[in-house]
Amino acid sequence: MRMTAAVLRSAHPGPSAGVTLIVVLLGVAVGLDPARLVVLGGAMALDQLSVGLSNDWLDAARDRAAGRRDKPVARGDVPVAVVRGAAIATAAGSVALSLLLGLEFAAVHLVALAGGWAYNAWFKHGILSPLPYLVSFGLLPALATTALPVPAPPAWWAVLAGAMLGLAAHVANVLPDLADDAATGVRGLPHRLGARRSTVLAGIALADAAVALGLGLGPGILTAVGLALSLLASAAAVVLGLRGSRWAFRLVILAALVDVALLVLAGARMAG
Repeated sequence: MRMTAAVLRSAHPGPSAGVTLIVVLLGVAVGLDPARLVVLGGAMALDQLSVGLSNDWLDAARDRAAGRRDKPVARGDVPVAVVRGAAIATAAGSVALSLLLGLEFAAVHLVALAGGWAYNAWFKHGILSPLPYLVSFGLLPALATTALPVPAPPAWWAVLAGAMLGLAAHVANVLPDLADDAATGVRGLPHRLGARRSTVLAGIALADAAVALGLGLGPGILTAVGLALSLLASAAAVVLGLRGSRWAFRLVILAALVDVALLVLAGARMAG
């Protein structure tokens, strides 16, 4: 039981559950039937678990060097080989499940999954570190629309909004670990920009996502309220980010939550 718990902690269960929930909610919004929704949720849960596990597997030596006591592998609670095997097994399971929803969905899902693994293996170390996030998050709407019985491409504004959310997610994921990463040679884009400019970048990305979603949703009370709240939070995050305030990061999270809510609200119009 301890080993199982350690493996689950290595899978980054919080972010994994968050992304899975977003895709499931998008599936509900586009009108998936319960059976397809269950398969979609299962495929995405395994997908995200595999990405989290591959991160801790590939970063094991670096996490030990940085003294990461929050990482079960670095702490010695679970062997690297076990985490590696679990990462490969969950990835294979997610691909197998995705085939039940058709070849179009399986192809989109495979690209999104590959983006997560590619980030962990290569992109996180260089200036193109946001690229896998842009691609994988940009494909989240497509995961919902291609899971339909008659697959459909997502609307352009949904893809753009997803990609901008991905850019903000990359910054939010990296900012707490900037010092540890720098000490072990990781030099992604946020590391090169620094905490202040990275926070500004996240705020601008979330404002872009909000505008794209506003265009997709069209006029309406909920759209107006959500758009205003996201833009205000994003603008405040940019201003406070330039000043180095801790509130900037919290406002980035607030704007991201509002944008996700708008994306789910726009689900019924997402199929292009």
